[in-house]
Order: sequence, then structure tokens, then C-alpha cells
Amino acid sequence: MSKLGFVRARHLIMRTGFGAAWDEVQRIEALTLQQAVDSILKNRDVSYPRAPYFSNWHRMSMLNNNMSRRKMVMRIAQTEKKGLQHWWLTHMLTTRSPFLERMTLFWHNYFPSSIQKTKMASMLLNQNHLLRQHALGNFGLMLRAVAKDPAMLLYLDGYQNRKGELNENFARELLELFTIGRGHYRERDIKEAARAFTGWTIDRHGKFAFDPQQHDNSIKQFLGQKGRFKGDDIISILLKHPRTAERLAEKVWREFISVSHPDPGTIKHWANILRRSNYDIPTLMRTVLTSQPFWDQRNRGNLIKSPIELAVGTLRSLPYSMAKGQLVHGLNNLGQAVFDHPNVKGWPAGQAWVSTHSLLRRTSLLALLTRGNLNSRRRKSGVELRLPKVSNTELRQWLLAVNPIKPIAHTMDSRQRYVRALVLDPAYQVT
Repeated sequence: MSKLGFVRARHLIMRTGFGAAWDEVQRIEALTLQQAVDSILKNRDVSYPRAPYFSNWHRMSMLNNNMSRRKMVMRIAQTEKKGLQHWWLTHMLTTRSPFLERMTLFWHNYFPSSIQKTKMASMLLNQNHLLRQHALGNFGLMLRAVAKDPAMLLYLDGYQNRKGELNENFARELLELFTIGRGHYRERDIKEAARAFTGWTIDRHGKFAFDPQQHDNSIKQFLGQKGRFKGDDIISILLKHPRTAERLAEKVWREFISVSHPDPGTIKHWANILRRSNYDIPTLMRTVLTSQPFWDQRNRGNLIKSPIELAVGTLRSLPYSMAKGQLVHGLNNLGQAVFDHPNVKGWPAGQAWVSTHSLLRRTSLLALLTRGNLNSRRRKSGVELRLPKVSNTELRQWLLAVNPIKPIAHTMDSRQRYVRALVLDPAYQVT
């Protein structure tokens, strides 16, 4: 089988991680496609930085129950949010398993929970660990774990769902966003599902608990089936529904292939493979990463980098740095604040990242990152010395998925100047 080569290796690394460091591309360019994909899928380094201390459930719930102290709860949550965001972004910058972290970020947006609602940084940290644990595991197991996750129970009010006092928030989002999607259920199905999830709550230690006294054990009718369903039964029915696998395949298409409408035949094919594997995520991703659409030249350069891909990818690929806290502030400013989604649908993607206003902010961030002494005779900054000693053509192939939009002189007197011009070109915004 033929070797990947540099350009194809760069495409694979860029789409499956954060940026494409020169040595990462070189590491796989001599491999075949199957070998390279296997290498990426099997890389599971789960070490991460020590997290800061966060307030526990008992303390925060006691404060929140006191009307006069609720503002204090929000102040604590906002302070701890910054520490939590810095922790995860530091891990993204330093992880030796970028695909695992990229998938954790994908699931973080698939199952969003915001500190604005939960106010619990400690629970969001635990949820982050849960998503990383299942990120390249089994979707069915992850869906069941997320449904019982205390942060999700808080975010979608599942802990308030009781017999005779239904709260339909979690049931609605489970059907609409996490599984089958609109058009494949009725309002009655939401109500019946909500009845099945009654009694799911949080104990005094901040852990999931089931209260049988608050569970509605009567007969339910859900998606054409009838029984004394509990929450896990509802999830089982949804996992058997063809649309659950298809919607997951559609979201993977938009994350890794293109923002264009996915090919229906491809989606059905991927969904069938996913269901036959009992929702094994590596099986799906191996299929995706070796598929014709992933390597189709027409799908190169048509994914707009999210703010995290843009900033973290640049910092991982190139010898630039940012002051502590500056990255957190910059990403919050660009609209991708981790642990602080705008709503239950998560962050928008594609064109939503590059409005006229946000494009100026994105370019300003890149200009800030690449600033420094560009005098070819004074290279004490170290950037020039740490760049690959290759031609400008090779630098362009490394940093851009498509040709630059603006004219860039190939005769620049330093690689640092040329790289900066590439990074500030509009073509750098896509992958």
C-alpha cells in the first residue's frame, strides 16, 4: 500500500487534533493510511494536569438555599470557571493524545452543560473526565452515563423530575438533540419519557441517586411501545432507533468532513456500521477517516476552524506563546468558552464562527500570537530558530490547506516573516 506523504499526513493530523505540528506530520507521512489511522485511534494518553480545588456540592447547595447568599454562589462559580477553563486548555496544549482530546471536545459540545446553570465547577470537571473516558469507547454506555451525570441532572433539571411534578427538560433534549431528532417523535413521547425518568436525583454527596418513592411506575407508551418503562428502558429504545445512529453520523460529518449537507447514502452506510458494532466509536471513526469523502479534494479547506482549533492549534504547531489567562480570555471573547455553552444546542459551527466582527477578533488574536522581532538580522526571540529549516513552499504546504488568498512574497528574508504572513492570511482560518 502507498505511503501517505506529507500533504495527506498533514490533512489527517489537522482534522483529528489541534493544529499539525511539523514533527507529528513527519511521524506518520511514511505510514500507510490504515497504519496512520490505527496509530491515531490507539493513542490514549489520559494523563492531565492537576485540577485546582473546587467547591463541593454540599457547600454550594447550602449557600444556594439561602436567598441572601445566591449572589455569592454565582461569584464563586465565575471564579472557579476560570480555573476550570485554564485547566482544560492547558491540557489541550500539552496532551500527547490530541485526537482523544479533540473527541472529548466534540462530546463536550454534543452533551453541553454550562456553569451559568449548574454553578458547579467540580461537577463539570467530573463530567469532563466522564466524556474523556468514553470519548473513544461506546456511545451507548456514554449516553447512559451522561443521563445520570450530576452536572447534566442539574443543567437540564432532571433532579427536579418527580412523580406528579414532571420536568420534561431532559426528556425533550434527549430526543431532540442527543438521539433521534425532531420529526421522529410526538409531544406525548416526551411526556412519557419524562415519566420514565422520574426519581432520578442527586444525593447529599453530589452523586446520582434513584428515589423509588418519586418514580412513576405506571404503564407508559413510548415510540409505539408499551410497558412500565424506567429511564434506562427509554435509552435502550432510542439506541435501537435507526435515526440515533444516523444523527450521530451526521454530526460527525459536519465535524470532520464538511459543513455542507451530508450525502444520505454515506450517512446510512456509516450509521449501519455504527449500529452493527453496537455503537463502538472507534469503528465509526476508522470508517470516517478512511472514507472517500474525508480524502476528497473538494472537502479540503472547507471547514472553518473553531476558535479553539485556531488558537490551540497555532500554539501547538508553532513556537509562539501566550501569557497565563490570556488564552482563556481570548477564547471567551471569540465565543467558544469551554464549560459555558450559550444554550443546550452547544456552539454553532461553520460560518457562525466568522462574522465580520468575529473575523477581526480572530485575526487580532493571531496577530498577537505572531508578534515579535521580525528583523532578519536579530533573531534572539528564538521563533526563527525553532521553525523547520525548509523552503517557503514546504512551509505553505504545512500551514495552509488551500493556497493563500493574499499575495505573499516568496523572497522574504526570514522564515519567521513568511510564517507570520501565512498565519495572518484568510486561508489559515480553514482546514
